[in-house]
Amino acid sequence: MSDTQTRDVDPKLLEILVCPVTRETLRYDREAHELISEGAGLAYPVRDGIPIMLPDEARQLDD
Repeated sequence: MSDTQTRDVDPKLLEILVCPVTRETLRYDREAHELISEGAGLAYPVRDGIPIMLPDEARQLDD
C-alpha cells in the first residue's frame, strides 16, 4: 500500500464529522479505515484519508 492509501483522517475533521443518517458522532477504526456509526449500524469507508460519508457506500455492521 502507498502512503496515500494508509493516511489517517485529520483529527480536526474527526471532531466535526457526524453520521449523515443519525447525526451522532463517529468512532474512527484506524485498522479498518472506517468511521463507525453505532446508532445507524454503518461503517463509512476512508479512502486516501478522505471519509466517504455516503450511506450507499457504507458497510452494514455485523451484530
